[in-house]
Amino acid sequence: MQIHTGPHNTSSFKNGLWWKIVICSLACLGLGTLSGLSSMSGFEDWYEQLEKPFFTPPNWLFGPAWTILYILMGGSLAIIWQMVAVVRYPIFRKFAKRGIVIFIIHFLFNLAWTPVFFKYHLINLALVIIFIILAFIIILIRHFFRLDRLSAFLLIPYLLWVTFATALNLAIVVLN
Repeated sequence: MQIHTGPHNTSSFKNGLWWKIVICSLACLGLGTLSGLSSMSGFEDWYEQLEKPFFTPPNWLFGPAWTILYILMGGSLAIIWQMVAVVRYPIFRKFAKRGIVIFIIHFLFNLAWTPVFFKYHLINLALVIIFIILAFIIILIRHFFRLDRLSAFLLIPYLLWVTFATALNLAIVVLN
């Protein structure tokens, strides 16, 4: 059963949801970009030498894909943040706050994966981290769905991409 619907209705946009979407999307995008940029020294030589599976996408695809995913993640988080601001019942507010905490913990693992894989070349540890991320995404979707379906649905492309990335990481571990 869904706890609350409508934190993204017209009156919510008037009450600040739009700026929460901007803040959360820019925060996710900015932190994700910083994580990526911090790991790029020596990345190309090492990564190009790895044995990669046939389904490895071209390198240019990762930037646009993650840009879209971070924006969707930010929108999802913003809806839950809006619920904390507008929901009347303390138990629902507490449940929404718990969703934000779960999101932040998950996001820390997300930010850790890139340097672990690309900077430190610890592909086995990266595989463990990406499985943790995958589990957290499933938990987040389930938690957010109980709060607001749109916030959960915004995470579906992220789940699909990380599932693909997990298969890619696993294949790189096996091949190397």
